[in-house]
This record gives sequence, C-alpha cells and structure tokens, in this order.
Amino acid sequence: MTQRSFPGLMVILINLDRSIQRRQQMEQRLLALGLAYTRLSAVDGKAQWDTLRSTVDQVAFERHVGRDLMPGEIGCYHSHLQSWQALLQSDRHTLLVLEDDVVFGEDFMAALGEALQHRHSWDMLNLNKIRAKQPVCQTRVGRYSLNAYMGPLTGMGAYLISRDTAARLLPAMLPIVLPIDLELDRVHRHQLRRLGLEPFPSHVNDENQSTITGQGFAGVKKYPWYRRMPTFKRRLRDLVRKQLYLMQSGQLFPKK
Repeated sequence: MTQRSFPGLMVILINLDRSIQRRQQMEQRLLALGLAYTRLSAVDGKAQWDTLRSTVDQVAFERHVGRDLMPGEIGCYHSHLQSWQALLQSDRHTLLVLEDDVVFGEDFMAALGEALQHRHSWDMLNLNKIRAKQPVCQTRVGRYSLNAYMGPLTGMGAYLISRDTAARLLPAMLPIVLPIDLELDRVHRHQLRRLGLEPFPSHVNDENQSTITGQGFAGVKKYPWYRRMPTFKRRLRDLVRKQLYLMQSGQLFPKK
C-alpha cells in the first residue's frame, strides 16, 4: 500500500540527528508499510536550551509536574509544533506525526484508513498511548472504537491532527507550562476533540533508552511529596475541568 491510498495526508517522522539507529529502524518499518513520509530534524533540547528557555515558564512547569524540567522534553514539544507548522505550509488537510520509537501493528494501515474516513469526528486522534484511562466510546469505526477519555490520555508516539486544529492550537501553545501530551490533555482549555482509536494499532518501544528521560528514567528527578502538593492540586483541577468539558460538549454521553 502506498500513500496514494490516503489523499490529503502528510506524514512526518520526528527524529534527532544524533539518533541514527532509531532513524534506520523507522526507515525499515515505514518501508515495510509502503508509507511515504518526510523526516523532521527534531529540536535538540539539550543542545539548544539557551535558545529554548525563553519559551518556557520554568517555575510554572516544575510546579505543575512536581519535578525538575528536562531540556529534552522542551525540544520534543517544539518538534511537534514544527510538524504542525509544516502541515500549515502544505496543501494537506491531515497530518500523521510519528516519533522514532513507534512499532506498528499488522493492522496499522487498515486502522489509518478507517481513521481518515472518519476524520470529521475528531480534531486529534491518538494511534497509540502511554496512558488512556476511562474510555468513553464516541462511535464505532469498523472494528475500532473512537474514544474520549475521562482520565488521562498521554503519549505522542503516533497521532493524527487536522489542519484546522493545528492552526487553532499553535498560537495557544506558548509559553510552555507542561509536557506537550499533558498540555493537550487539557481538552477543556483548547476546546478539543482529542480521541483515541482502540484497539491501538501501534505502540512505543524505546528499549528503555528514552532521548528525553535517559536510560531507565534516570533523568527524572521528582520532588519529595510535600513539594508536590501543587502538582496534585493541578492534576485534580484539570481532571475536574476536563470531565465537565466532556459533559458539556456531549462527549461524556455521546449520541450513537
């Protein structure tokens, strides 16, 4: 199958220049799918931190997540924003964003086709996840469910975003106060239909060597519990607001 099967679709692979092995693995995986793509040279948060720091409210960020900021996650954030900008500079209506540690299921191309046939049912659509808690089915798409989530939906390994959504989100994404998947999980703030396609047709396998958190999450330095109280409050506040938004927008009790 080739990309000609998906008119209007743009595919971007986000990959750091120094992550050569990952790039080679993804080249083979995408070749096996027959999926044409453009590689985006990822923003290197560590190398470019002096430039990127002005785009971050570091005090708010660390209060919101309860740990030290990692420059790699800021680079990741900007890489996704650049991919959305590339969509707006193209003539395509939909973008498939892939990080370089994605493993595709045998049904990935079929799932992608189903998702695109129903692209007016979502603004962003996750094709894999780190967490996807308390799903609420919005509609059935072939053998898949298009789900909203009362709980957290995290992970950016493979997702679809519409052109209109990218244009609407970009002005609202700075300054950075959360990792990008947590920011996008604030669907109430962005008035967003951010859904997941389940069963997910891909998953992430970084072989315990994250370019953001380091080996075995060695780069993650959480604060002691008493310094994380503002984090817990932020999570609860966002969860309540998210669920209220889902109810008000009809996603909590969808008409099927």
